[in-house]
Amino acid sequence: MALADKDRIFTNLYGYQPWNLGAAQKRGDWDNTKALLEKGRDGIIQEMKDSGLRGRGGAGFPTGMKWSFMPKEPNPARPGFLVINADESEPGSCKDREIIRHDPHKLLEGALVAGFAMGARAAYIYIRGEYIREAETMFAARDEAYAAGLLGKNACGSGYDFDVFVHRGAGAYICGEETAMIESLEGKKGQPRLKPPFPAGAGLYGCPTTVNNVESIAVAPTILRRGASWFSSFGRENNKGTKLFQISGHVNKPCVVEEEMSIPFRELIEKHCGGIRGGWDNLLAVIPGGSSVPLVPGHEMIDVPMDFDGCKAVGSGLGTAAVIVMDKSTDIVRAISRLSYFYKHESCGQCTPCREGTGWMWRIMERLRTGDAAVEEIDMLQQVTKQVEGHTICALGDAAAWPIQGLIKHFRPELERRIADNVREAAE
Repeated sequence: MALADKDRIFTNLYGYQPWNLGAAQKRGDWDNTKALLEKGRDGIIQEMKDSGLRGRGGAGFPTGMKWSFMPKEPNPARPGFLVINADESEPGSCKDREIIRHDPHKLLEGALVAGFAMGARAAYIYIRGEYIREAETMFAARDEAYAAGLLGKNACGSGYDFDVFVHRGAGAYICGEETAMIESLEGKKGQPRLKPPFPAGAGLYGCPTTVNNVESIAVAPTILRRGASWFSSFGRENNKGTKLFQISGHVNKPCVVEEEMSIPFRELIEKHCGGIRGGWDNLLAVIPGGSSVPLVPGHEMIDVPMDFDGCKAVGSGLGTAAVIVMDKSTDIVRAISRLSYFYKHESCGQCTPCREGTGWMWRIMERLRTGDAAVEEIDMLQQVTKQVEGHTICALGDAAAWPIQGLIKHFRPELERRIADNVREAAE
């Protein structure tokens, strides 16, 4: 079941080799990229559709289909743009960072191929402010590609002009949302826009724009070289390809690893992380896709196939595949309360339900953490999450609500126990 080394796309994930152009070319990057572009726009998009690649940034939208939304006819007055989302701020997520640090040329070549396929004039790589060394590597790699004639005028000798700009954010989680990122790129406050219009109709500077995750773009050249059927040979139906999993928390060896989609959770942990700290009986809960998806109790998670549908079936989501493992030493209420504080802090304040609701939820969570609450407040908190979820412009409201909903659903007895203990102590 597990992925063979010959099928890995990211062959320098751990930085054992240099990141620079010469080393990247030895690994197969920029190998006759001109031939990939000669497949033509429609050919590239069709290949991406056939590969079954779904967005690797969390939402899982089919990548080829997303590219096809861009206008077919070029309009010099409104050039198209590709925006690459390297604002990796989801707690638990750290895969794009490894790509930028150790394999930046995969991303740059992917930007050219994807930009050409959607008829874009330029790509903007929006990198989070805290990624200082990563940004330096990205700037240097881009300069190498320009010097070698791989980007810029007549990129790779294809007759196509394509520029890449690297833009550094200032450390705001909300700028990871695609329209907030576009606002930030334009020099405005990073606040999400109402949709429609969607970015493909009116995005950056009012021009057609596609926003994609780093991993989605970086795998494109390899898919085109090896063929859609190779990529779609991994994973279950509708969950195709290889994926970077980022496993943190209470495992013996936390890591970022490229593995086949749909690998069972137990196999992923045993093979790459040396098992759960203290053994499988010590597993309390797992957050399978970064902090914004609901947690899953350990016993329910063990045999789950790690893909979009597998995680959905247990009431969670694959998200960015940032797997956070918690053993029985974890104060689960405190952990979720800490996430609530994060979302309260990162709300942009544009929508009232999120601006007010995230603060409400965190304050109730803190009282539940210490047991200083009434049992009725558990249901009230559930009600507040429902009034936030689905009532905001972007998904930050949902992201703030879901961890709490997961806690109430699976660990309600623990919340009630704390309240009872607190009452008893007060009576004594």
